[in-house]
Amino acid sequence: MNKNKLSPAQREEFLSILKNRFEKNMHRHKGLEWNKVQAKLEANPGKLWSLSEMEDTGGEPDVVELDKNTGEYIFYDCSAESPKGRRSLCYDHEALESRKEHKPKNSAMQMSTEMGIQLLTEDEYRQLQKTGKYDTKTSSWIITPAEIRELGGALFCDLRYNHVFTYHNGAESYYAARGFRGSLRI
Repeated sequence: MNKNKLSPAQREEFLSILKNRFEKNMHRHKGLEWNKVQAKLEANPGKLWSLSEMEDTGGEPDVVELDKNTGEYIFYDCSAESPKGRRSLCYDHEALESRKEHKPKNSAMQMSTEMGIQLLTEDEYRQLQKTGKYDTKTSSWIITPAEIRELGGALFCDLRYNHVFTYHNGAESYYAARGFRGSLRI
């Protein structure tokens, strides 16, 4: 795969995966039509590449909303647990650089930038949970307000006891069961 571009064969195969997921999970996007989503995807090959990166790292991206103000389709990672290919990451580059030993391979913020996606906000994470049950065994970093990050902290969420919990940790921490979920607007 070329950086930021899928080959025609990869594009067709991936569009088929997305279409099948869309059709199997209509509860996530009631009232939306696949043909309109596909047209947007085909018109934005760079964003289709970003979605394929979400897929390749275990995110199982799917449409969750149409922004009526902008006309953009919003995709979230909809894998049952935090994407496997995006775990054991500290929060951001600053946190990664602050670790003297046992550094993780990357940070959630850096990896999301490389993929062309955004970490979910707390509100987006709660919105996602309305479409199913996610992170019942894992947790996911979320966008952290600057005033918390400036003090060395970072936020993450999970679902336990049928309730979404928002927690904090040092931004330099990383765990095998914590990754991040992303969003992409097309």
